[in-house]
Amino acid sequence: GEDSRSFHVSIQAPLSIVNIGETYSVTAVAGGQLILECPEDAVPPPHIEWHRERSPLQEDARRQVLAGGRFLQIRALGAADGGEYSCRATNALGDSSLRVQVEVHG
Repeated sequence: GEDSRSFHVSIQAPLSIVNIGETYSVTAVAGGQLILECPEDAVPPPHIEWHRERSPLQEDARRQVLAGGRFLQIRALGAADGGEYSCRATNALGDSSLRVQVEVHG
């Protein structure tokens, strides 16, 4: 006779945002939209938090966190949207963060 079994294997991988500790710089145009990515493919999937100027980001009609935190979308950009944004990804194996300095030009 025959016997077969199926297994799902999940390999845990540490968080791996590149250039940890560096701040990226992004320039955007007023009135447009900006999408920032927290590029994190860790296993188990991390919990992602976005901050602006070191305070938890408040979502509203223009600022939305998408795909479980992986993306931050800002629409109808204005000069007041400039500043430092950061994402922090945390899972059982640790955490990492990414900072982005956003400048809005009209």
